[in-house]
Amino acid sequence: MKSLSMLAGTMALAGLLCGCATPVHGGDRHAVGTLRFIGEQRIAPKLAYAGTTVGGLSGIDYDPARATWIIVSDDRSNLQAARFYTARLAVSGAALGPVELTGTHALRQADGSPHPDVGHFATDGGTVLDLESIRFDPLDGSIWYTSEGDGRFGLDPLVRHARSDGTLLGELPLPPLLRISRDGRTGARNNLNLESLSFAPDGASLWIALEAPLYQDGPVPSVASGALCRMVQLDRAGKVLRQVAYPADPIPAPPGPGKAAETGIAEILASGQDKLLVLERAAVQGADGAYRNHIRLYEADVTGATDVAALPALAGAMVVPARKRLVLDLDTLALPRVDNIEGMSWGPRLANGHATLVLVADDNFSASQVTQVMLFEVLP
Repeated sequence: MKSLSMLAGTMALAGLLCGCATPVHGGDRHAVGTLRFIGEQRIAPKLAYAGTTVGGLSGIDYDPARATWIIVSDDRSNLQAARFYTARLAVSGAALGPVELTGTHALRQADGSPHPDVGHFATDGGTVLDLESIRFDPLDGSIWYTSEGDGRFGLDPLVRHARSDGTLLGELPLPPLLRISRDGRTGARNNLNLESLSFAPDGASLWIALEAPLYQDGPVPSVASGALCRMVQLDRAGKVLRQVAYPADPIPAPPGPGKAAETGIAEILASGQDKLLVLERAAVQGADGAYRNHIRLYEADVTGATDVAALPALAGAMVVPARKRLVLDLDTLALPRVDNIEGMSWGPRLANGHATLVLVADDNFSASQVTQVMLFEVLP
């Protein structure tokens, strides 16, 4: 029986040999100048749908060939089995219509069973998923998704490939240095790991990004200073093509006395072969204990950036990081609320030919947060 990684490579090769080297959808590049906010919709908290509880929406993607959206929940099978939803969104240059859910699918383990929650994992084994990003495959419309892992249970991050019904097809091998740290000195930080996934526009490779630096790459961002986070380009069989350092911002505001704050990369989205939109999300706790989210969208250009794949540590190393340009700081929109934005996708083109961008917020199944979907026009 083939390993999961071998299955992924076989599926990728079969797609290329069948004449699908040119993406059937999603392959166009996007010239990003600025963004114009069009509108937002909210999904009711803990909405009951098809026997599931809707919430924790942490990734979103659009298939223009089928005019279908997929949205993934980060429920670790605590409420219902780890799953994603299909949906329709009414998009125009004037407004975003209500989000219409059209289906839900549990993601499956290799034996066809749903993924366990932590309690069943402890007794029965399997893999607990902490889902963060989901993408349509531009070659055939299947899906790829990431799981951030959980160091408490020895679960490393994953990039997996599945059929549109959630049946597992394969898993990409990831560089060993991306494993969650076992000693607090090297490796990825728990819960600050693999948040992001995007296909390159030609569909021949994928980008992934870490939310925060590896331990050996330096401290996490603070109010005083930013940090370097690794972004990795892989071919469809998991071979590392290049790895670059991305300069994440400092935390944009100080927390209240004795309160918490953090920032990092929540999602990426390729806008060209060497350019990616990067969603930097910060959560800053005020003196009253409430969190305020600060969301900034940058376009990163990796042309000329040092390939750091062979560097075991970035701390103290002389590297040229990716260049970045601010596209939009959502604080400048003066909206009543910007919640915990984690997902980002291109949407359908408008009547004027401009691309659209959609963001989705993860409410963490919390009564104090909202599931928010936001629509933007991309101005070239």
